[in-house]
Amino acid sequence: MPTRIFVAADVGATLLSVLRNDPRFELSYFPARTAEELMTRLGDAEVLVTRHHNRLTAAVLDAAPRLRLVAQGTSGLDNIDVEHAARRNVTVAGLPGENANAVAELVLGHIIALTRDVPAYNEMVRSGRWERDDCVTKRELRSFRLGIVGLGRVGSSVAALARRFGMSVGAYDPYLRSEDFVNRGVQRFDTLEEMLQGTDILTMHVPLTRETRQMIGRKELEMLPSRSFVINASRGPVLDQNALFALLHDDLIAGAALDVFDQEPPKLTEWPAREKLILTPHIAGCSKESKESIGLGLYQLICNFLSIKPHVT
Repeated sequence: MPTRIFVAADVGATLLSVLRNDPRFELSYFPARTAEELMTRLGDAEVLVTRHHNRLTAAVLDAAPRLRLVAQGTSGLDNIDVEHAARRNVTVAGLPGENANAVAELVLGHIIALTRDVPAYNEMVRSGRWERDDCVTKRELRSFRLGIVGLGRVGSSVAALARRFGMSVGAYDPYLRSEDFVNRGVQRFDTLEEMLQGTDILTMHVPLTRETRQMIGRKELEMLPSRSFVINASRGPVLDQNALFALLHDDLIAGAALDVFDQEPPKLTEWPAREKLILTPHIAGCSKESKESIGLGLYQLICNFLSIKPHVT
């Protein structure tokens, strides 16, 4: 009997093609957006393929009595009730860092946009003004100190790109050894506080856990040197969004870029000034190349779980 797989998200043509062409699988595909859609369609699926927007509550998991594996093409699994999955003997597996390069490129793009005041210049030219006298006050990346929270595959990719721009790069990650920092050419900080005090640009690359939820709050933000920049492309609740907005309003933080939010999509009616805050809709890890890589990675993950050999790699 073929293994029944339900793909509940847009994972790209690559994964769908290899699953359809592999006779060992019976594929159902529906890009579900709500828990209700998932619950009514899961049926007797044994493998469920998801993305971060799929909320896998206990009720959703229980709607699939034959479920054995949840495979998700992300590193963070905070959208899944992993404790209930464990009680159900359902394996939950992600793909840490498959989209690391895509995330790193967008983070560096945001850094350049913030430090060179691209949003403000964009607004100025669109309004008919041509004022460039202050461009000589903008600094090149080589004059900034970048602080990275979390030096996994994504954080390491950010560090590698930043170093090519000549940036001084430090990081805080208590789970890595000293030699891991040396191999990445990154200064190690033993405490988050120490790193923040020497950081001009802060970027976060950690999963959302009990430990990391709101790990960057007002107290931590106030440890940054005045007029620093903040970027979050990890998970929204890692950062106290309201504290950041307050410091932006008081001009204590020079600028910020958010790709993730407490609630997605965000429901706020008031935002800090547009020239101070760049907003993107959780797209950091999204690219043509990363989608293909994630698709093949999910296929490999599923085959490994089932102890079968992939037909393609």
